[in-house]
Amino acid sequence: MTSATFGWLFAAIALTANAAYPDKPIRIIVPYVPGGNIDITARTLAPGLGEALGQTIVVENRGGAGGTIGTEIAAKAPADGYTLLLGSSGTLTNAPALYPKLGYDPLKDFATTSMTTMVPIVIETHPSVPVKTVREFIALAKSRPDRITMASAGSGSSNHLAGALFQKATQTRLIHVPYKGSGAALVDLMGGQVDVFFDQLSSSIAYLQSGKLRAIAVTTLKRSPHLPEVPSANESGVPGFDASTVTGIALPAATPADVVMKVHAALVKVLRAKATRESFARFGAETLESSPEEFSKFIREDLAKWSKLVRETGIKLE
Repeated sequence: MTSATFGWLFAAIALTANAAYPDKPIRIIVPYVPGGNIDITARTLAPGLGEALGQTIVVENRGGAGGTIGTEIAAKAPADGYTLLLGSSGTLTNAPALYPKLGYDPLKDFATTSMTTMVPIVIETHPSVPVKTVREFIALAKSRPDRITMASAGSGSSNHLAGALFQKATQTRLIHVPYKGSGAALVDLMGGQVDVFFDQLSSSIAYLQSGKLRAIAVTTLKRSPHLPEVPSANESGVPGFDASTVTGIALPAATPADVVMKVHAALVKVLRAKATRESFARFGAETLESSPEEFSKFIREDLAKWSKLVRETGIKLE
């Protein structure tokens, strides 16, 4: 038997094996504790994805170290299609920009499928802060340098980075007040202990709608359909400003291409379902759909943006 015949035989065996995929339950690793935006996204997708693939999908929370522990576990899992990662800006672009040493490379260690959601960040203030627009806020901050307090969910969090990007873009200086999570930051913001918070819409939407907090802008290029009366920072004097949380499904890099595309096709089917879009909308998320190439391009470009910010501002994890 010739070497060419052997090659054809091995390819046929591999194709036959992959054709049987999936023949056992699949896990989606969520690199955070239960209850947050990333966890809710995974649990929204899991039932439909399981139905489309014909297997049970198990959501596995592996939190710790800002999402990097669970992400590393997913990167190093067997590349057989039975471990998926619900990746996000936090773990695929923010953390790699901040941590000098990580156990994974977001550009080399994952095979991407589709992006799944985008959650805007909202620039929100306590009602006592005498501003209602971004321009008014910028003017206030410039008149009171290093006096306006900015809450975050912790040093290096998406809230912190969005606030730092805003300060760089507007040449303002705010006092960073890190908390252990967005919940504690929201409590103090509503109590008037801090002035402003760049928070995910999913965490704050109820407080904004009730009037306990005031939204002055969203940080996406366009307005959010969930807060249509709130302008974007881009249209409010900070052109090109864009900072949001994007999620997507990825697998270990060596996963066979046909398995990756099978997951991609199933995921797109779920994302196009009306029930999925409605579920995401309930917590302020917009449904995204992309090719693997588009998802990879987003990771490259977003990582470059945050890496540049970290270098230029000297942000460090505390």
